Amino acid sequence: MIASADSPTRYQLRVDRVKKIVMEDTKLGDAKALALAVRMVHELDTVPEPVR
Repeated sequence: MIASADSPTRYQLRVDRVKKIVMEDTKLGDAKALALAVRMVHELDTVPEPVR
C-alpha cells in the first residue's frame, strides 16, 4: 500500500504534536517552534530503546 502525498507521515505527526506543545508553552513563532520540535523529535529518536 502506497501512502498518498497528502497524508502526513508518522514522523510529521510527531513533529506537529511537539510543535503545538512548544507554541502553547512558549512565545516562539511558527518557524522557531517547528525548528525546535524537529530537534526534539530527532533527539528522542536517538535515545536507545532500553532507555526509553
